[in-house]
Amino acid sequence: MHITNKISQYFHKFAQTEFPSIIQSIINNGYVKLLGLDMSEFRDPSSYKTLNELFTRALVRPRKFDISLDTFISPADSFVSEAGDMDAHIALQIKGMNYCVKELFTSNISEENIAKIEHGTFMNFYLSPKDYHRYHSVYSAQILKLIHVPGKLYPVNFKYLNKQDSLFVENERVIVECKTADDKLYYMVFVGALNVGKMVFDFEPRVETNIEGQDITVYEYDDLHIKKGECMGHFKMGSTVLIFWEKDMVNLKDLVNKKVNFTDIISTVK
Repeated sequence: MHITNKISQYFHKFAQTEFPSIIQSIINNGYVKLLGLDMSEFRDPSSYKTLNELFTRALVRPRKFDISLDTFISPADSFVSEAGDMDAHIALQIKGMNYCVKELFTSNISEENIAKIEHGTFMNFYLSPKDYHRYHSVYSAQILKLIHVPGKLYPVNFKYLNKQDSLFVENERVIVECKTADDKLYYMVFVGALNVGKMVFDFEPRVETNIEGQDITVYEYDDLHIKKGECMGHFKMGSTVLIFWEKDMVNLKDLVNKKVNFTDIISTVK
């Protein structure tokens, strides 16, 4: 097991521990103050029984968003680190650092479907440790397949994105293949990172991340549908979500180097 995975396991144990209420309140409020969390949409920090509960906090009230099929919305509160058109199957993890999408997806995505997104578009969403850590469906679609790819847990902050080649390909990840009502494909890729270790998917409880000795696991579905805005799961700390669309499927909003929130519009359907 890589050192990044071991560190993440130790941190997870700490974050999962339920300390006496007074100590837990100090930990939680200290974390909120240190990182400057905006808790206006969430419960009081002291009400969470573990640091992990605070990380994975749910919204107190649902946010409003465009429910039409004309737009895609942001999957999470995050920072758009890169976006644009792919050069064949090459995408950017950050300006000047690219990677091969075919390697990211593995051979468990068919060549036919890989070909559909060549020269397509992509957008990268970085979740910092202070962000809301739940991720949501960006569109109403049918989920065809989930692929869990074990890997390392390098940090996904800008320092590492600028120095670690093909970081997204090296790290543990979960790939979700989605099909729209008009048979267009898009993919959501959830990338693990240092101290994240655990990614949870509400619709697939069999997925267990950062476990030693795992192989790539593929789950296929015949009739699994998800609605736009529906919660898909959560990171247990900050990380990254990548989205890939077929060529000529969407027009991306100009969002690179901008903060977005879950429910913000990120692209419009052509």
